[in-house]
Amino acid sequence: MSNRLFLVFFSLCFFVSSLSLSAQVYLDADADLEARIEDALSRMTLREKVDMLHAQSKFSSPGVARLGIAGIWCTDGPHGIRPEVMWDEWNQAGWTNDSCTAFPALTCLAATWNTDLAHAYGVALGEEAVYRNKSVVLGPGVNIYRTPLNGRNFEYMGEDPYLSATMVVPYIKGLQSKGVAACVKHYALNNQEVNRHGYDVEVSDRALYEIYLPAFKAAVMEGKAWSIMGAYNLYKGQHACHNQYLLRDILRGEWGFDGAVISDWGGTHNTDEAVMNGLDLEYGTWTNGTTTNNREYDNYFLADPLLKGIAEGRYTEQQVDEKVRNVLRLIFRTSMNKNRGFGSMVSESHVRTAREVAAEGVVLLKNEGALLPISPKDQHILVVGENAIKMMTVGGGSSQLKVKYEVSPLQGIENKAQEKGGFEVMYERGYTSGEKIIQDNLDFGEKLDDPRTAAQMVSDAVKAAKQADIVIFVGGLNKKPHQDCEDSDRESYNLPYGQDELIKALAEANKRLVVVNVSGNAVAMPWVDKVPAIVQTWYSGTEGGNGLADVLFGDVNACGKLPFSFMKTLKDYPAHQYGEEAYPGVGSRLVYKEDIFVGYRYADKVNNKTTLFPFGHGLSYTTFDYGTAQITNPYRAEQKPVRTTARRMRKKGTPQMKRNESLFITIPITNTGYRDGKEVVQLYIADKKSSLPRPVKELKAFQKVMIKAGETKNVTFAITDDMLRFFDPDKHEWVSEIGDFEAIIGSSATDQRKVVKFQLQD
Repeated sequence: MSNRLFLVFFSLCFFVSSLSLSAQVYLDADADLEARIEDALSRMTLREKVDMLHAQSKFSSPGVARLGIAGIWCTDGPHGIRPEVMWDEWNQAGWTNDSCTAFPALTCLAATWNTDLAHAYGVALGEEAVYRNKSVVLGPGVNIYRTPLNGRNFEYMGEDPYLSATMVVPYIKGLQSKGVAACVKHYALNNQEVNRHGYDVEVSDRALYEIYLPAFKAAVMEGKAWSIMGAYNLYKGQHACHNQYLLRDILRGEWGFDGAVISDWGGTHNTDEAVMNGLDLEYGTWTNGTTTNNREYDNYFLADPLLKGIAEGRYTEQQVDEKVRNVLRLIFRTSMNKNRGFGSMVSESHVRTAREVAAEGVVLLKNEGALLPISPKDQHILVVGENAIKMMTVGGGSSQLKVKYEVSPLQGIENKAQEKGGFEVMYERGYTSGEKIIQDNLDFGEKLDDPRTAAQMVSDAVKAAKQADIVIFVGGLNKKPHQDCEDSDRESYNLPYGQDELIKALAEANKRLVVVNVSGNAVAMPWVDKVPAIVQTWYSGTEGGNGLADVLFGDVNACGKLPFSFMKTLKDYPAHQYGEEAYPGVGSRLVYKEDIFVGYRYADKVNNKTTLFPFGHGLSYTTFDYGTAQITNPYRAEQKPVRTTARRMRKKGTPQMKRNESLFITIPITNTGYRDGKEVVQLYIADKKSSLPRPVKELKAFQKVMIKAGETKNVTFAITDDMLRFFDPDKHEWVSEIGDFEAIIGSSATDQRKVVKFQLQD
């Protein structure tokens, strides 16, 4: 071997040897995960360990450069990848290549009741996160819809714990399949924005376990979420970001969570609780970065104060190691995951997924006289309302996005009209919200100024409505403070900017009026009896206008279902019936006095007298017939299928099951109309007699099925013991009691098509 070849060979050997010594953890990617964690931990200094437990910038925390361990880069979601911000500021960094696909808000995703779409949504979001080299997406949010005033309800998945749990799991799996961690938030009991840093929730154990925790539990135990974000509020006197009961006892102890607990930005309040009660990564405690020195972030609670406490004997390095293990596990699953790939931004598949979610999430609330879909005779279409032209991706708080493009409802209607031909689309403003939203210096330059007075805009809209074949009013809320916006709750249940009076005036001017409500919350509808067609849509992102138009013109059959109840008045929500202690709280005290009776669970107690549109409601352009249900117990050969007519029930007896058995209910669903369509078949369980008060019924399963016109499909549900359980606070466990139950199958919480009785035996 020549000297030159020898030198090259020697250099390569030395280089490889150096890598194995300094970055063995990264190169040995196929090694057992826990072995890699322990190996890395054994090589780190105490200072390096502590540095990994807190931020180094607004959205990142360090790895260990000496060992080749990558850091963590977080990004706000959950509806898209947030634009790059300055190192230590919220303001935009001014990049030109950080525009994303805006996916519909999670209220829209929940309204699809489509788990396949939830998975596709997660996959697409993960690919965009990987493209931007992000480790953690700060979402999804699964806090329960307790009050329609909550400014962040648009980021969540509704009022029902089962629906939220079922929709969040495929989202997480899709996202994490791309090597990007879901950071499920806000754990827990973060159900309003008023005094969000200061209120201490008082809630029964039953309500905690039955209503407010199931979606988080499913995210951890079924979705295998890699990180969890603590909430701002307190519970039992401790902030949720370092709460013994939530993090130690439940999350780690009961659910076996092995990921990292990340604080919400500014959610950490003291070192003692942060060390002792399960916080792993601290972000946003102070955000003035390196304005005074290069170690500004060392002032965080899990930084120099932690090192000082170790030196004084108040904390141990073993406590630090426990946290570092969780952080390393997160890093190895994300930043140092060799299978992450490169991702993509605003790809054709992402745009297609965004449009599908936007369309399937549209809920047809009312359609008298089959006014929708828009027909060829509706040649002169008038669109009214600011929300028809307003960008909805800017504002709203941390979930705002910098989009490649955003199709407004007016643009979507115009696109569809041009595609089909023969339609003329006109527009009138009707009302104005005033100044446009500019948040964190993000300004798309949209023009919303209008020199006319409010009275003149109404007059012009009414005049135009009298000449139109059909009027489509697009209004609702927006993402300004005190509407659907982080850090503030709504101040009224009614529509803002005089929209209620405008809608009434339009209804008098033209009987063919469609009201499209754009919001992330329920709203009062004092004009509901005057309007023949009402559509609920959401902050639907990049393809929102096209998705809405797909439904309005009938290219997509309406198939969305409400993820929360619309009540007639604000007082009809139980959270608003018990005085200020129940909402918005008195001092730091916030008491969930309605207990487990949230949403339709309360509405059922009062026979739905307060309900405007029920949970699970959504019409279609076709009709579905629910046939005769059959129930079987395959564990008992002698128990033949029982048909659910009264005569047969008397003849055959009530079907029975034991706790280790399942009953199977099969029901034929026939599309009796002339259009293909999707139906969401919902299964509720009613416990007819229990030792503790229970809701009249609870959602326990659903299936969304595509059925062609004239076709019949069988839908089968398995009833298992866990569907019959409630949480017994005295035993601190889930229990089922022998006795009589009913399986209620229907198209909404109030549209009950079939009721099947059965018994649980000892």
